[in-house]
Amino acid sequence: MIQTLSTCGAVMSATRNIALALIISGLVGFMVTIWMALIEAPSMGDDWNAPESYRILFVHVPFAWVSFSGFALLFGGSLSWYINRSERGWRFAIIGAQLGLLYSLGVLISGPIWGAAEWGVPWDFQDIRLNSFAVLGGIALFFALGEINSEDTEQKRDTLSSVGIFGFGLVPLTYMATRWWQERHPGPLIGGGNEDSGVDSSILLIWMIGAASMQVLFVGQALMTNQLLKTEQQLENLLSKLEDSI
Repeated sequence: MIQTLSTCGAVMSATRNIALALIISGLVGFMVTIWMALIEAPSMGDDWNAPESYRILFVHVPFAWVSFSGFALLFGGSLSWYINRSERGWRFAIIGAQLGLLYSLGVLISGPIWGAAEWGVPWDFQDIRLNSFAVLGGIALFFALGEINSEDTEQKRDTLSSVGIFGFGLVPLTYMATRWWQERHPGPLIGGGNEDSGVDSSILLIWMIGAASMQVLFVGQALMTNQLLKTEQQLENLLSKLEDSI
C-alpha cells in the first residue's frame, strides 16, 4: 500500500512538473507574440479604417484556433462518457469545457475591441460566424456551470454530455461560415482558395508563434487540470471508504 502510494505520488509529481514547464513555456511564447505584434508586425497603412488596431488580431486569431482544441476535447470526453461511462472521458469533457470557455472568452473580448475600431460596431448580429462562435462559448459556459453547481449524478453527466456532443456540430459551421456566408467578419486568409486568401509572411509567422505558444499553454493547463481532478476523485473515494469503515 505504501509502495503504491509512493509510486502514485512520484507520477503525480512528474506530471505536475511537465505541466508547469509547458504552462511557463506557453506564457513566455505568448508574451513574445504580444511583443512581436506591437513592435515587429508591419503597419497596415491606409488599407483598413483603424490600421493600428489590427495588432490585437495577433492574439485574437490564436485564441480562436486553440479554442477549438477545447471544444474537441469537450466533444471527445462527452462521447467517451456517454458510450463507455469512462471517468477519464468525463474528466476530459470537464477540461474541454473549462479551457474552451477560457479561450473563447479571449476571442469574444478581443474581437469586439477590434470590431469597434474597424467596423464602428463591436458586434454584428447578422454575421453567422460571430454568432455561432458565441453560442459555442455559451455551450462551454453551460457545461462548466452545470458541472460545478449540481450534484454529480449519472443523469447530470448524461445531460451535459449530450450538450457537449450535439453542440460540437457548431464547430464545422463556425469554421465554414465565412466561406458560405460572407458578412462582416473577414473571410479565410489561410487556405481560403479565393483571391482574397493569403497573408504577409511576417504576419503569418507571428500568428504561428502565437498559436503554437497557446497550444503549448493549453496542453499544460489540460495536464494540470486533469491531475487536480484525479486527485479530487481519489480524495473523495478515500473519504467514502473511511466513512464506510466507521
